[in-house]
Amino acid sequence: MSQGPVGSGMPCAVTGSGVEESPDGALYDFEQLSAVADAVLYEGYLLYPYRRSSAKNRVRWQFGVLFPRDWVESEGPVVPGVSGSADSWYQQTECLLRIRRPDACVRVRVRYLQVQCKQVQETGRDGGHITVESLRTDDGTVHLTFDEAVPREADVTVCLDDLLQREHTVPVGAAGGVDIEPLPGHAGRLVRRREELRASTTVIAERLSPALCRLRVHTSNTGSVPDPRTPRDEALRSALIATHCLVGGEGVEFVSLIDPPADLAAHAGRCRNEFTFPVLGGGSPAAPARSRGPQGGGTGHMMLSSPIILPDHPQVAPESPGDLHDAAEIDEILTLRTMLLTDEEKREARATDLRAAEILDRVETMPPEVFRRLHGAVRSLTPVAPATAAPVAASERPAWWQEGADDGFSPSTDTVLVDGVALGGGSRVRLRPRGRGADAQDMFLAGRTAEVAGVFHDVDGSVHLAVTLDDDPASELHTWYGRFHYFRPDELEPLEPEPLGPARSPGRAAVTGSRRTPEAATTDSETPQQRRPMT
Repeated sequence: MSQGPVGSGMPCAVTGSGVEESPDGALYDFEQLSAVADAVLYEGYLLYPYRRSSAKNRVRWQFGVLFPRDWVESEGPVVPGVSGSADSWYQQTECLLRIRRPDACVRVRVRYLQVQCKQVQETGRDGGHITVESLRTDDGTVHLTFDEAVPREADVTVCLDDLLQREHTVPVGAAGGVDIEPLPGHAGRLVRRREELRASTTVIAERLSPALCRLRVHTSNTGSVPDPRTPRDEALRSALIATHCLVGGEGVEFVSLIDPPADLAAHAGRCRNEFTFPVLGGGSPAAPARSRGPQGGGTGHMMLSSPIILPDHPQVAPESPGDLHDAAEIDEILTLRTMLLTDEEKREARATDLRAAEILDRVETMPPEVFRRLHGAVRSLTPVAPATAAPVAASERPAWWQEGADDGFSPSTDTVLVDGVALGGGSRVRLRPRGRGADAQDMFLAGRTAEVAGVFHDVDGSVHLAVTLDDDPASELHTWYGRFHYFRPDELEPLEPEPLGPARSPGRAAVTGSRRTPEAATTDSETPQQRRPMT
């Protein structure tokens, strides 16, 4: 990867391991974020079935795309928001950092992909070359014209005192170029072209208190396109793709914006992140010393600002043997599907892109013990909360997979106690997703009101309530075909207290067995199937 210039500030030496070391011996170790950062960088790069002819691989580059401003605003200014799937010409990260030393410094690494157009050219009778869509050489290898991408990164290291006095702007673009690769037997050649990318990153800090600062990292595409009406596929050649940044430093500590300490919640709420969102990186959320501050909020030594929504301390599942470029999918499913590709489909995938060929090689040579690990893993075990209703004796209850396991259960009439109120079908509630560990999609629904459709028990003993949103115009349709949002009892606030009476006796929710509640209802203690992504 190419590196950009390093800003003024504390000098750094490079250790033998390639991890930069400050004069006092502390490490700026971004390497522990490399797996997650690479997953962000290549998310959606090439999707199953990894063939050029696949419809899903004809519309690419959906996250963190920074186009030239004259192109992306040809029909009006961009609308700021945290969504990294919206096209923009800039990306802004704001986060809080505590100052732990007077000689503190900040380091920022900006990463993105640069489009590389791979053209297949066939040798003509006159010795010239003609651009073609595909070419088969004498050895039987097929070559296809396709857009590849080259990873780029640039580092900026600046003393915090300097950032508090003035902003620092450095170029983070990439040079253009042409590479030519002859094909065997003088059949033709592969021509790879890259357009010059012009971009800059500005870093500035604002002091909020003697030991607290707000850091801003603003990366923008400063290039242009010849014609604002240029098609998107062509404009992408002048764009930064999957743009994100890593932020670290020496003598500083970063504050979680998802779960800030109570005394910093107001400052965290005033951070403005546009087309990206920073989360704590490195370490493990299970390590209290690294992830929890003295007042209960999350803190850490690094941040990953990503155009894809992530939790604090994202990690790649250790069972995953390699990137499949689709972190929203399950490794086991993608691996099985890839195994079932026909020989012709595999030939096309290999000809499409080298990264597709690497996936096929990994899948076809995967040892059985590695494949078995993809089936699932238990991350942790937690005590099961006492049931609020009298349970059926274990000796009288069939196992969930046996016939009769659902007998006597009625999700539409069973109830569960929440704050002393019996909630069941028809109860109205306000949604209060947990601050830590909640699904990102659930967080969007915080504060909304809903009606309970049923109470369910999963096979692991956890309770979930199915709800429909009051302001959802399609709520009746969702109820008709049984599509609900699922929340735990402690994520709901009763709106209509309903005394427990004989008309509605408490009961256990249905054990879903083969009719398990959807994936949204799984617990934190269980990962049913492994994802490549970030856990």
